[in-house]
Amino acid sequence: MSEENCTHNCSTCGENCSSRQTEQTSFQEPLNPASSVKKVIGVVSGKGGVGKSLVTSMMAVRMKALGKKSAILDADITGPSIPKAFGLGNSGIGMTPNGLMLPAVTATGIEIISSNLLLDHETDPVIWRGPVIAGAVKQFWQETLWQDIDYMFVDMPPGTGDVPLTVFQSLPVDGILIVTSPQELVSMIVAKAVNMARKMNIPIVGLIENMSYLECPDCGKKISVFGESHIDEVAGEHQIPVLAKIPIDPKIAQAVDQGTVEYLDSQWLDDAVKAVQQI
Repeated sequence: MSEENCTHNCSTCGENCSSRQTEQTSFQEPLNPASSVKKVIGVVSGKGGVGKSLVTSMMAVRMKALGKKSAILDADITGPSIPKAFGLGNSGIGMTPNGLMLPAVTATGIEIISSNLLLDHETDPVIWRGPVIAGAVKQFWQETLWQDIDYMFVDMPPGTGDVPLTVFQSLPVDGILIVTSPQELVSMIVAKAVNMARKMNIPIVGLIENMSYLECPDCGKKISVFGESHIDEVAGEHQIPVLAKIPIDPKIAQAVDQGTVEYLDSQWLDDAVKAVQQI
């Protein structure tokens, strides 16, 4: 944004101008003194429906399986799906004596905070405006008791609006994973996410392509249901590694629908896990 058009409100702007560089650290919200989170990884996409929540869930599960304490902050306030994937529904949350929220804990010990845990019914809509949604994300970060978390994965809504901007500015994000699908428009979608991250000085860990192919159960041939993938070309253009190509598999959808994502074999994410560990 040019100087003459500057609104002087950096909290609503993604430009990396000189004014922002002198003030940007002031936007970061500190954890409450009782909490501890070592690494924060954002999971983003330029559009909806590409499997961002699935990747978030599986990454947290893989880290937990490696003996790390993992957590999920579901920043997709109006479209939360994380609790259902873990079989939590709207099970509610507890509170500490000093008023901090206690995250829900899954069967294997993953800590989760999500707007759906606070609703009377999991199908109740969250009809809030942008600033209120952004405020809820900050509350999830600041007013939840996160105890000795090694890796927190933040499931963000699609696009480059209020919530991604809030997360990038308010949380100490160590890196992001960009999730996409094989369709032709992937180049534009990935470019939007990449450009936003770079303007906000957020490291990009790599790309993950979901619904990449269908493997024939009889012969093992990989079928490109959505056409040939362009992920490698896009990755080369932006000099970002491709960390995983997740297939279309009925077992994945079944696990999410039944709330058993913790027991899903997710070997496709081996390289993604290694990349996150190297941050």
